[in-house]
Amino acid sequence: MALRKAFLLRIDPAVLEAVQRWADDDLRSLNGQIEFLLRRSLADAGRARPKEPPPPAPQRVRKGKADT
Repeated sequence: MALRKAFLLRIDPAVLEAVQRWADDDLRSLNGQIEFLLRRSLADAGRARPKEPPPPAPQRVRKGKADT
């Protein structure tokens, strides 16, 4: 699971209400909607860190077959 850091956000009540309505429309939590918007803004501005590629899958060794 990804590490999450909690922080206090001071926000205009009208903005909070608008984001909550948007989150409800998208079936997301308020926190999820804020994170979605921040990630999208970072990507649009070219400031998002590229995701690390997943590690390669382990190689399976078949039993009973001789290497030739």
